Amino acid sequence: MPERIVTDVLTKPDVALEMTLRPSLFSDFTGQARVKERLEIAVQAAQQRKECLDHILLSGPPGLGKTTIANIIAKAMGGSLKATSGPTIEKAGDLAGLLTNLEAGDVLFIDEIHRLQKTIEEYLYPAMEDFKLDIIIDQGPNARSVRLSLPRFTLIGATTRSGLLTAPLLTRFGIRERLDYYQTEQLEKIVTRSAHLLNIEIEPAGAHEIARRSRGTPRISNNLLRRVRDYAQVRGDGRITAPIADLALAMLEIDQHGLDEMDKRILETIILKFSGGPVGVNSLAVAVGEEPDTIEEVYEPYLIMEGYLNRTSQGRIATELSYQRLGLKPLGGAQAKLL
Repeated sequence: MPERIVTDVLTKPDVALEMTLRPSLFSDFTGQARVKERLEIAVQAAQQRKECLDHILLSGPPGLGKTTIANIIAKAMGGSLKATSGPTIEKAGDLAGLLTNLEAGDVLFIDEIHRLQKTIEEYLYPAMEDFKLDIIIDQGPNARSVRLSLPRFTLIGATTRSGLLTAPLLTRFGIRERLDYYQTEQLEKIVTRSAHLLNIEIEPAGAHEIARRSRGTPRISNNLLRRVRDYAQVRGDGRITAPIADLALAMLEIDQHGLDEMDKRILETIILKFSGGPVGVNSLAVAVGEEPDTIEEVYEPYLIMEGYLNRTSQGRIATELSYQRLGLKPLGGAQAKLL
């Protein structure tokens, strides 16, 4: 009955679509083979011992499946998933409400856990280690501490910047896994699976075209699939072929190498306005009209992985590959001009 209620509540198309495409079993999860194997073993061992799973930290760029893995683990352990995010927990009472509403075997998922306030983080320490929660009642001379017992639960933290986690919090996670970008072949399988679930007719070449321009990220693959589906429906016969996918992605300003409009703007700004670098992220953010955190967490990882940028102690430097992709060439080591 609870599952039926959840299904009926998901009336918004985007929410329903997200739940439809999200794998619910390890066997359906594509990619991250070593991480998946280690987590499967940990889950099976905990089930055999009839114990709660150790606390887990999942790190890596956004869109690689951290939330999906948390859902899979909660289902495999037979518990419920209670999801929140670091910035939304503003005071100790918010955290206390989450923890006291958990039942034995539940999973508490905290996204962007590195953005937890330090005072809130300290309340987590006894909850994670001893499953106890210390609450301060009243203020001033009348203040007193009350210790509450919590059911044994598993905390799964997700972060795009694990380096910002404090050492005391980091060491309290018994399992720490990092998710890496996906290969094109893995993304092809994800695109094909998603197309099947959405009843979209897609050719292997069309799936490949979408996958290779998805920046190694499943979330982007699924988003592009929906946009290409719309294009194929309006401008074609509804079937996604390689030419249709190419035309649709070109309309979205995603080139043959997977670079989108903001990627190109970042690279062009570094080359043309800052002479190829080095340039600090704050100056770059002002020049392109984007937040520094967004540049660091969303755009930079892919550009660095693909060899378009180098990040040094002095700032960001455009590589020779950036000049080639944009049709620019260095002039006297300082300026760039069109080839």
